[in-house]
Amino acid sequence: MTVRIERIEGLDGDRRAAITAPFAEAATVKRFAFSPHHLTLALTDEHGIDGGLIAQLYWDWMHVEILAVPERYRGKGLGRALLEQAESVAAASGCTGAWVDTYSFQSPGFYEKMGYSVFGRLPNYPKGEERIFFAKQLKAAD
Repeated sequence: MTVRIERIEGLDGDRRAAITAPFAEAATVKRFAFSPHHLTLALTDEHGIDGGLIAQLYWDWMHVEILAVPERYRGKGLGRALLEQAESVAAASGCTGAWVDTYSFQSPGFYEKMGYSVFGRLPNYPKGEERIFFAKQLKAAD
C-alpha cells in the first residue's frame, strides 16, 4: 500500500470525518469517544444569515469556533445574546465549561466581560499581536 500526502481544497463533512477518524479511535481507547455535537446559532435578517455562532460540544465542554457579529449590528447586545444562548444550550447538554480563542486586535475585552479568563497566549500570531485562549466554568442547567 502506498500512502501519500495530498493537499485538499474545500473540506466537506465527509472528508473532515475521514481525517478526524484516527483521532476518534485514539480517544475511544482512552474511553473518551470523540463525537462532537455541533451548535450553530445564526443572526438572520430579511436578506438571510448575517453572522452568528458556531460551536462544538464534546468531552463536557463547549468550544466556540466562531462568534461573528457584523459591524453595523455591534453594540446592540447580539454577541452577548449569542454567547449566553450557546452557554445555556451547552449547560443543558451537560457541559461544565466553555472555551474560545480570539486575537488581541479583536475581542478579548468582550470575553472578559462575559466572565471568561485567560488560560493561554500565543505571541506574535499574527506578528505584533497575540492569539488569546479563554475559558469559563458554566453553571449547571436548572
